[in-house]
Amino acid sequence: MRRSVTPVLLLLLPMLAFLAFFHVETLDIGNVGWLLNGSDAGENALGLHAYRYDPAAGLSLRTYLLNAPQGVPVLFTDSNPLVTLAAKLASPLLPGDAQLIGPFILLCLIAQTLFAWALLRRHAPGPVALWIGVALLAFPPTLFNRFVHANLMAHWLILAALWLFLDPVRSRTLRWWGPLIVLAALIHSYLLVMVGAIWASALLVRFTQGPRPERIAVLGQGTAVLVLVALLAHWLGVGGQLPAGNFGFYSMPLDALWNPAIPSFTNLLPAHETSPGRGFEGFHYLGAGGLLLVAAAILAALRLPADARQRVTLDRLRGLAPALIVLAIIAVVRLPLPETVRLLLDPVRASGRLFWPVGYVLILVALLAVYRLSAERAALLLVAVLTIQIVDLDAMAYAIRAQSDAAARAPASRLRDPRWIGTIASARSIAFMPGDVTRDLGLFQEIAWQAAKLHRPVTNVYAARADRAAVTRLHAEADAFRRGTRVPGRLYVVTDDRTLPAAMALRARRIDGVRLVLP
Repeated sequence: MRRSVTPVLLLLLPMLAFLAFFHVETLDIGNVGWLLNGSDAGENALGLHAYRYDPAAGLSLRTYLLNAPQGVPVLFTDSNPLVTLAAKLASPLLPGDAQLIGPFILLCLIAQTLFAWALLRRHAPGPVALWIGVALLAFPPTLFNRFVHANLMAHWLILAALWLFLDPVRSRTLRWWGPLIVLAALIHSYLLVMVGAIWASALLVRFTQGPRPERIAVLGQGTAVLVLVALLAHWLGVGGQLPAGNFGFYSMPLDALWNPAIPSFTNLLPAHETSPGRGFEGFHYLGAGGLLLVAAAILAALRLPADARQRVTLDRLRGLAPALIVLAIIAVVRLPLPETVRLLLDPVRASGRLFWPVGYVLILVALLAVYRLSAERAALLLVAVLTIQIVDLDAMAYAIRAQSDAAARAPASRLRDPRWIGTIASARSIAFMPGDVTRDLGLFQEIAWQAAKLHRPVTNVYAARADRAAVTRLHAEADAFRRGTRVPGRLYVVTDDRTLPAAMALRARRIDGVRLVLP
């Protein structure tokens, strides 16, 4: 295939995949209303929005307009620190209400396609086999299952790490690994763990196979990266958060590769529900086409030998075995563990995610086995595999796309009354009572969004990890509110049906059905 076609396909494939799973209006950066509905995507947009409008944030990657006065690291608002920082720097160029979730997902799909192509282009027996292989490797069901956590759609970081690992020259230098590790840290901590595992495997191969000077260089590189990650963690605000304490709850079911878990995500195979949380975080369904690919790959590998280029790649992949085994064990373990071990593993409490690199290596190895066939046979087989995959996952695409259909219309705002802006502007700060904003997360997101634009701090936040000092403060403020003690200038949003103290009842109002205690 002519080289001029390659850039077209590298853009066309991800665009088609995006349109199959997401509404095109999600690419409109001024289209925000579809996000502020109590979803994690809404929290992602809110964290970026608050950081962008926070004059005290600077370049700290922390906003003080949420969880005031302690503030909250952007990382723990489910926002993307890298995108959030870029939005802050480009703020004058953005509309007043901006979201970058849709554009970020599309960019991830483009990068995903690019690295899938880079991994396969030297092995495919023909252009048809190459580009169908790219589609199968770049767009597994696991990737699109992460649509509610847009940051975690940056699976291209995993493919990029595999691409670096398989290159004996690039894999030796921090000139390549350093930027990738920084990007992973600034996008999502789980992706940093996965990229880090692949990088550590490259170091281990060098350490075990190299001479003494090489081992010394390996130790130096490893130390440099650990220092780099520690500095990044400090910048991201990691430290002082309470452990979640539920490691293993979101692990991977043993039948995840062939169990779609969610009936609406498949047209061809039966799905049965796993225990709560595991059907989502532990989702690793390969799709009916993916399962057929693996079966065909086993037959091809048994009957046909690998060529010299494939043998080199497969030998390199064997060096990943220790990391992949450890990641797989952590992903599936649900056994009772000592408290110290559970606390150590708390940063990866959604452990089912850690199987992603194993899944990508499985698809990559399967495609390499199929590529042992002639160009014609490989093309015919992969056309059949892709057709079955599309038929099976059409249901998944429909279900996911329905989640963003609201972007095509004007969503109904909870804050319809024109008095809201003046009421929020009149306050020095805003507090939700009780402090758990998940009781009505959509309402919290809409009020906090308007408050941030007016530079009014909100004392609450919905974060991935709770801050120790903030938890103590929220308990003290809740006790004071029950006693009838108000903070001067504070607007209270009361989301339960409690009886208000007499002094507060005099200041109580309802706007759009929301009970408020005015400053």
